[in-house]
Amino acid sequence: MNKFLKIVGAVAIVNIFARFFGFLREIIIGIQYGTTYTAESIINAYTIPNFLYLVIGGAFTTAFISIYHKTNSSISDYIRRTFTTILISITVITLIFIVFDDWILHSYFRDVTGEEYELLKSLYIWMMPSTIMLVLSTWMSGVLNVQGKFHLSSFSVLVYNLSFLIISVGLSFVMGPIGYGIGALIGAIFMVGFLIYGVRNVKDMSFKPSLKFGDDQKELWKVALPIMLGGATAQMYTILQRFFTNGLEEGAVAAMNYATKVSQFPQAILMTAVTTVIYPLLSKKEGEGDQEAVKGLYLRGLRMLYLLVMPISIYVYFEAESLIRIIFEYGLFDASSTAITAPILEIFSLTMFFLAANMYITRFYYAKGNSMTPVLFSILTVFGVNIAVTYLLIDELGANAVAWGNVVSAAVNFILLVAYLQGKYKLYFVKNNILQFGKFAVLTVGYFIVTWVVSTFVNIEFKWIHVIVTFLLTMIGYIVLVLILKFQEINGLLGKLKNKISKKK
Repeated sequence: MNKFLKIVGAVAIVNIFARFFGFLREIIIGIQYGTTYTAESIINAYTIPNFLYLVIGGAFTTAFISIYHKTNSSISDYIRRTFTTILISITVITLIFIVFDDWILHSYFRDVTGEEYELLKSLYIWMMPSTIMLVLSTWMSGVLNVQGKFHLSSFSVLVYNLSFLIISVGLSFVMGPIGYGIGALIGAIFMVGFLIYGVRNVKDMSFKPSLKFGDDQKELWKVALPIMLGGATAQMYTILQRFFTNGLEEGAVAAMNYATKVSQFPQAILMTAVTTVIYPLLSKKEGEGDQEAVKGLYLRGLRMLYLLVMPISIYVYFEAESLIRIIFEYGLFDASSTAITAPILEIFSLTMFFLAANMYITRFYYAKGNSMTPVLFSILTVFGVNIAVTYLLIDELGANAVAWGNVVSAAVNFILLVAYLQGKYKLYFVKNNILQFGKFAVLTVGYFIVTWVVSTFVNIEFKWIHVIVTFLLTMIGYIVLVLILKFQEINGLLGKLKNKISKKK
């Protein structure tokens, strides 16, 4: 447990910096362009390349890790064949999306015309080739993770976001918004270069192409395709957000993007840290048939996620407007932009745990060799619940309806994933953990009351001081509640801390 927490902590620290630089890029876009059509063109142009990168890169990498401990081929041959498969596949897909750019952009961004469309297309053409580098980088990160080199794979995201930030922002002052398209491409080149350097000494690593289509490649596609479908369905949240908000008033797309990024920032850091470390361990334990270890990882990860994400989620819910003001309200991002963005963030804060937990729980389905069930649940919730809620509320609530659609569908998806995993694979979420479950419920209600009291009665005019003071007060309340309720994770950490202190004495 101690080693596990140390690894998670180290990965989390690297991820904090990596995500921060990516988040800072969004902040600067907001400061430079506010919620104007220029900001929306930058955001829209990156939507499709980012969608392909997350869906295809994530699917191939997850499938690669799943098969790594099971393949009957030599690891070197398996790596070579997988590299060739991924390189050819993503290159062909990227070329298709470039060749048919006008049809794709006009079909999806149907209300974008004139100068705005020309800017959108130019940014898109610059950004699309980065998809190839990003997918290959994701796979190389998987190669590092199965070797236990978690820090290098996490650091690669830091390299990408930092280079993307510096180059794109720097160029934007010279070339205007097109600098963000060029920055995306160069940042991806930096990332793939860093990872090529990082994997050079990995055992059995080779970039020599191999066109032999072995049994492991059949299995790779068998595992990857359902994951792609599931990943595409999960990422459709973003695609649908753009689709619905493009037809609303100016600023809706940008406001939705900014609110999404703020809500995803803490959730992504914590979820990525836990998932990056647990999934290779999970895959190994599943391959060994150690079901007790799998059950332990399942509950441990969920408890950790909830203890980390819940307090942030509730705080963001009550302090959404204050957070948007201190993060974005500068330059062209004025009070009217805050008025559009803050209510969306308030709603999105409720998705934090569900989205993190859904991605985490899905990994257990993959380790069991069941990649279709999560896909079916995603299709049902994203294309059924999400769209239904959005259509039902959009005339009355506008962009807020899109956020509510995300919340309800994410919650329903979580319930379905947990219930099926418990029924099919006996990975119990509550059984034999009633006391722990009750303690989590008490913690949640108690912290909600503490945060409501602080938010209601503490009102400081200077926005930075207000956020700092309210955050510290609510965190003190949270820590007190956690200590009173004596959670086993906290007791374990305190015990180890006391032992270290006593040894130093």
